[in-house]
Amino acid sequence: MTTEHTDAAALLERTIAAIGPLDEAAAQAARDHQDRLTKPRGALGVLEDVAIRLAAITGSCPPPMPVPAAVAVFAADHGVHAQGVSPWPQEVTAQMVANFLAGGAVVNAFAAQVGASVTVVDVGVAADLAPASGLIDHKVARGTADLSQGPAMTRGQAEAAVAAGVSVAAGLIGDGARCLIAGDMGIANTTASAALICAFTGRDPARVTGRGTGVDDATLRHKIEVVRRGLAVNELPSERATALDVLARVGGFEHAAIAGFILGGAAARVPVILDGVIAGAAALVAAGIAPGAMDYCLAGHRSVEPGHLATLEHLGLRPLVDLELRLGEGTGAVLAYPLVCAAARVMHDVATFDAAGVSDKE
Repeated sequence: MTTEHTDAAALLERTIAAIGPLDEAAAQAARDHQDRLTKPRGALGVLEDVAIRLAAITGSCPPPMPVPAAVAVFAADHGVHAQGVSPWPQEVTAQMVANFLAGGAVVNAFAAQVGASVTVVDVGVAADLAPASGLIDHKVARGTADLSQGPAMTRGQAEAAVAAGVSVAAGLIGDGARCLIAGDMGIANTTASAALICAFTGRDPARVTGRGTGVDDATLRHKIEVVRRGLAVNELPSERATALDVLARVGGFEHAAIAGFILGGAAARVPVILDGVIAGAAALVAAGIAPGAMDYCLAGHRSVEPGHLATLEHLGLRPLVDLELRLGEGTGAVLAYPLVCAAARVMHDVATFDAAGVSDKE
């Protein structure tokens, strides 16, 4: 066992141990406060649930405003790309990393709109990236192996990528972030996502494999068969396989890092807003490693990828918006961020019936 492997395993163990339960006293205080505000009880629907969850996460009522937010876009390539599951060349991953760093991607525009920072993390891009402002180098390897032929990565590589996500979360929180947003970039990563979702939920590949970047019918049928082959050759799903085993066999380095990012946020009691199907697949990994970590997650949106709905149902998460998005990058989560802020703002700024001199109902 290498020193790097030992260090990654130790960091993961410490992080899991630090994830505690939600603060139920703060949650109850938030429920009581919601009922005293100048509005009919329950009138804000899901936003009331979000505010209560934020109180439980932070252990404070009213919860602190989740400001500022930090987006981390985890980028990696996939060996399964060789199977022709995407019409886009693999080089696009590195090219999009450059676009993120130049501020030219959709996630950059959305983040600027809500005042969030964007950090790009190379955990497995199949190219050498020059050092740049806003880029963190946690490259584990130059892409995964082909999951349809055998394990996508070694156990040590999986742990290293998860540890990278933990480290990124800790760094952003240390720099002042009070809300984390998980994003991704990686050509062919919806194929790996579908395989992860099948392995964790038991769903059939035909039900959870989507068109990703917009493949045609023939490519979609082929993609489903590639996922099916990957599950078979890696003997998944299997009750004997741990979450890290499943991740190593059919996941991507960005899935691993996002899982660690979630664990890091949960350990620090900072809310994490999830994006679409890639972040959702990573959340399945995180939930398998530390089930309590899901208490610290909010589902930003529902993607049109069929696997995402299956994931949300399995995790018991309700998406805040449904705009038929399928872009990734963290875009849907960033769009949901103002709603999370609004939920917290209500707890700070709305008067109670007593304070406003408004009569409550009989």
